[in-house]
Amino acid sequence: MTIDFLSFKNDWLSREKHFSSFTNGPLLNFWQQRQECHFEGADGVPIKYVKFTSSAHQRAIVVVTGRTEGYIKYQELAYDLFRCGYDIWILDHRGQGFSGRILEDSQRGHVEKFDDYVDDFEFFWLNIFVQQNYQKAFLLAHSMGGAIAALFLARHPQSVLAAALCSPMLGIALPMPTWLARKITDLTERWQSAREYYAVGTGRWLPLPYAVNLLTHSKARYRLFSRHYSDKPEIRLGGPTYHWVRESMMAGERAIQLAPQITTPLILLQASQDRLVDNEAHAAFCQALADAGHPCEGGVPKMIKGARHEILFEHDVLRTEALIDILSFFAQY
Repeated sequence: MTIDFLSFKNDWLSREKHFSSFTNGPLLNFWQQRQECHFEGADGVPIKYVKFTSSAHQRAIVVVTGRTEGYIKYQELAYDLFRCGYDIWILDHRGQGFSGRILEDSQRGHVEKFDDYVDDFEFFWLNIFVQQNYQKAFLLAHSMGGAIAALFLARHPQSVLAAALCSPMLGIALPMPTWLARKITDLTERWQSAREYYAVGTGRWLPLPYAVNLLTHSKARYRLFSRHYSDKPEIRLGGPTYHWVRESMMAGERAIQLAPQITTPLILLQASQDRLVDNEAHAAFCQALADAGHPCEGGVPKMIKGARHEILFEHDVLRTEALIDILSFFAQY
């Protein structure tokens, strides 16, 4: 069953004009069809995931989300991709969403080893997802999920037909020089109370108004996913710990180092106004792919001009541009 995704373009381009009726009607009805599941991740941490499946679909997209996010945030994306003929699977990473938390203070964004994220995803892929025997399987990853996906693809370059990385966290945009951040996070490793405390300038979750957000220009989408956190205190996540920052800095560097092992066809979308991840790291990653003889689509990052970090939650025009880029790329395979 092949669906022309371009037939949905006009709907995507005018979605925000009737966003309330859309979210309370078609989107709500779609979300009620979800299947919620779980498995035991590394060290026994419960990992929750959601899936939308149809007997008419032979293709699937696995969505790998970013830091602080849960699958509940991805309702609209799942709706659009499912209508385009794909089954959709979305995981909540350890320590966030509906998955098990690591620390007693459940709002601290923490992971003991960044590879725990990758190990969880690897277990899911090899022991749950591949058992479905899809004809075609794709990855769509955002931010922290992009780093997880890159490290997974370095381990299993033949497992995915093609992958799209949106604003991947291959480097973090820090409020200080990298050498200083490294020095501080190395120092905090000496004391457990310090390494597991909120990194400087961060703290518990707070409902920030749209006017000061760095994520998207779409007021409607920002208000919707902010409401999820307001309505469900159990999924709230505050700032990262010093140890998470240290692990994530090293993970981004490792993803670039391991890029030559990734032979999976790949497109990398970059937001021109991103203030959360380091866009220069995207160029280094794509250069490493090219030097190894398997460049990303176009050979360089595909910039979405005018977009903030969360490209897939941007206003209609920018979001539609990204969706068409991704689905056109997947359609080649």
